[in-house]
Amino acid sequence: MLPKDFIESTRATFGKALWEQYLGAFDVPAPVSIRLNRRKAAADMIVYEKEKVAWCADGFYLSERPQFTFDPLMHAGAYYVQEASSMFLHHVLKHVVGKEPVLMIDMCAAPGGKSTLACSILPEGSMLVSNEPVPQRASILAENVQKWGMPNMVVTNNYPRDLRRTGIIADIVLCDVPCSGEGMFRKDEATISEWSLQNVEKCSALQREIVSEAWQCLKQNGIMIYSTCTFNTHENEENVKWICDNLDGEIIEIPIEKEWNITGSLLEGFDKPVYRFIPGHARGEGLFMCAIRKKGECTQRMPKMKPQNKEKATTEWLTSPQEYIVEQNGQTVSATPKAWLPLVKHLTNELRVIHAGIRLGTVKGKDIIPDQCLALSTELKSDAFATSEVDWHTAIAYLRKEAIMLPADTPRGHVLLTYRQMPLGFVKNLGNRANNLYPAEWRIKTTHIPNWS
Repeated sequence: MLPKDFIESTRATFGKALWEQYLGAFDVPAPVSIRLNRRKAAADMIVYEKEKVAWCADGFYLSERPQFTFDPLMHAGAYYVQEASSMFLHHVLKHVVGKEPVLMIDMCAAPGGKSTLACSILPEGSMLVSNEPVPQRASILAENVQKWGMPNMVVTNNYPRDLRRTGIIADIVLCDVPCSGEGMFRKDEATISEWSLQNVEKCSALQREIVSEAWQCLKQNGIMIYSTCTFNTHENEENVKWICDNLDGEIIEIPIEKEWNITGSLLEGFDKPVYRFIPGHARGEGLFMCAIRKKGECTQRMPKMKPQNKEKATTEWLTSPQEYIVEQNGQTVSATPKAWLPLVKHLTNELRVIHAGIRLGTVKGKDIIPDQCLALSTELKSDAFATSEVDWHTAIAYLRKEAIMLPADTPRGHVLLTYRQMPLGFVKNLGNRANNLYPAEWRIKTTHIPNWS
């Protein structure tokens, strides 16, 4: 049951035709969609019946919702389950980012859909700082980032004001801000019970606080991408107008196709190019997005960071070891892209960094236990470890962190398990048994055994 205040305000905002289309969306299932990881998998590797998402080259609608939890390819980072409207970020970035490497910040990034999308489309040599203020959500973000496997990412668990205080200056800042969640009503009934006009006003104020901090982290002529998953103009057009009027922003027009059924501004007297997805009209859930250029001068000053001239150790586990600096911090060994090492060190000193680059392994005595992050990295050298191809049942047992048996001729020591030639993670093969090295906090927790073909 939709709240009365929501019905009255949204019907007035949408107009009769859009409102009736929106109501009709509740009578049909929400579309299911995934986004392919092109660095790991080809489209034909994903066996589900699928249809392309028009605004994202890597996006596909599925004909039905499979049990994703029991697909090892999802856990391996071959694809990400993402709502199709959110993939519009792919189209926006394609039009606002050039060919040179950039530094991008995703201010409110969990669970990681837009971050993993962004890092896949940014020019080679770019870096993405993916931040989430809520600790539990930041852990989920770090897990999804590692499964995606891109080495050009840093995950932080801080408030936007903390990032601003570091002096960081970015080319692009994504503010996918916390909102009243009206666009998710069809998929998540809990958001309906939490909605109120008071919460809309509270969210609008919080959004302006976040944007004010994030704007200072943006270089002159840099781009802020502002987005919500809600419909009302208070959290959308009015905030965009506020950014332009108070922070000296200029809205950028993004070309779109008419058949995508994306709705423009619904605020009277405001006809700037903004992009709203309404279920029943566009093929996806609710989303609002706008790209804004910073015209004013950037007053932020990035601290001077010492160049890392001293060469550290390299590793033969990576495809391009010359591109990375390998360092040991305590018992943890990590590889960081050389070009971004000064920034990563600065952020590590100033913020709570929970993931950066590629965690290679943990030192134990004279041995290094290879890390799950390395197993899923797109930079893992294909012949760095002995491999053992496993079937679906063994793969699920591994992902549950259960004991598994490998063929008798499997080499002893650290072995990389693969499923359909896709790396899943490491075991230590002792001969009579194999120690499961899958992270306990990532394991499949349900005991349900599905029928899987």
